[in-house]
Amino acid sequence: MIPAENRGARNQQADRGAEVVVREAAQFIAREAGSESLITVIRAQSVAHGKRILVFVSIFPEEKIHAALAFLERKREAFSDYLKSHARLRPLPRVDFLLDNREQGDTTGGELSRGQSGNRTRA
Repeated sequence: MIPAENRGARNQQADRGAEVVVREAAQFIAREAGSESLITVIRAQSVAHGKRILVFVSIFPEEKIHAALAFLERKREAFSDYLKSHARLRPLPRVDFLLDNREQGDTTGGELSRGQSGNRTRA
């Protein structure tokens, strides 16, 4: 059994690892992704004491969700290599990319994607 004081340190280390992965994933995706869709890193969650990190993303437009998730799955090994050279995480966690379902419940995003907002800008 792990002493209580060590469990807190482990959780802090796992949370720090998740923060590093969020930052590095955002930079990697910005560099690697094309202009077909907008992929935004929302958050990361550490699982199994930091051995695995789930990176939650939002994708716009909604029609490109499957293609963007397939892209992220294909690039997972390249991201792992990128993480090795840009982050000091040992052991290196397994990273999985998932769609952030919390974003789908956001009414503001829904209005923007349907074009009902008065402030429409395109990048």
